[in-house]
Amino acid sequence: MTDHITTHQAAEDARNENIQIYLNGVLVPKERALVSVYDSGFMLGDGVWEGLRLYNGTWAFLDEHMDRLFDAAKAVDIDLGLDRAGVVQALCDTQTANDMHTDAHARLMVTRGVKRRPFQHPALSQSGPTFTIIMEHSQPSLPRGIRLATVPHMRGLPMTQDPKLNSHSKLNCILACIAAEKAGADEALMLDVHGFVNTTNACNFFIVRKGAVWTSTGDYCMNGITRQKVIDLCRENDIPVYERNFSLVDAYGADEAFITGTFGAQTPVIELDGRAIGGGGMGPVTTRIRGLYKDLIAKVTT
Repeated sequence: MTDHITTHQAAEDARNENIQIYLNGVLVPKERALVSVYDSGFMLGDGVWEGLRLYNGTWAFLDEHMDRLFDAAKAVDIDLGLDRAGVVQALCDTQTANDMHTDAHARLMVTRGVKRRPFQHPALSQSGPTFTIIMEHSQPSLPRGIRLATVPHMRGLPMTQDPKLNSHSKLNCILACIAAEKAGADEALMLDVHGFVNTTNACNFFIVRKGAVWTSTGDYCMNGITRQKVIDLCRENDIPVYERNFSLVDAYGADEAFITGTFGAQTPVIELDGRAIGGGGMGPVTTRIRGLYKDLIAKVTT
């Protein structure tokens, strides 16, 4: 199979060739948004990031995204150089400079900054942080549901690299994605350290069995904001939802499956390890959840 798609696939938009990018307090054209080869993010993946989506002039769930960004920065001991209001202002300034009103995606990235020498010790980063915001016109464009393949790569234990961190160090997830593509799938399904179904390499994973929604315990997956919104919506709308351990056998027998993320919201999974899931499209429970999520977005962005 060669028709690979990605969970972040977007329609081409010519306006993105002329975007302004926020870099260390200055808005610069895309071609001039450059960082040093000595930057700790380039050299070591030493940094954290956050992704946000713009709907109708409002950044959805901004408070939750700011909480996660500042928690991550504190966890890895990086001073962002801006307080919360300063980060939000930088986001808004970048939005204004690019004349963006809806269907835009922002990626905020913070690294420990430029190092004096090419080695890992944090004390060598004496010029920083490096803070950038990439903001693009972005309309999700998925011609079909996602095909997943289970891979041997796992999300780490909290004492190695906590999977709850949105860190720049994504090599294990990239290797998982490569393995899935070589298996003919679009994205990887990753298990936890006990062999239970966990998450994909880029998104959170849900299944539906007999009208009930299942997802992992959350102990070994990214703390997805869209994931939590789906769980909350299910609880508020009498859709049974469980955060639990479950195996590949449970997933193979699912009536429906979908993944969640800031970019694509809820995307149906149509195949897992060569096994068809449901009827090959978006099932009724997933459709209902997507509708509830759209209603929530409309509520918080108007």
